[in-house]
Amino acid sequence: MEGLRRFWNEHPTLSNWVVLAVGFVVILVWSARDVGFLPSQWAALVLATVALAGLCAWILSWE
Repeated sequence: MEGLRRFWNEHPTLSNWVVLAVGFVVILVWSARDVGFLPSQWAALVLATVALAGLCAWILSWE
């Protein structure tokens, strides 16, 4: 647990990116679970979602 706290304090933007990406992907999978995407489409959506989370984390770091 101390390692996670140290990582959070040393790399706040990267930590925010990870948290946002996990949350965004969970929401994506939950909301689109019955759509019938192909695996390549899921991969593209997840990749775009993780990139969007990175942009959000970067913008949040501007404060």
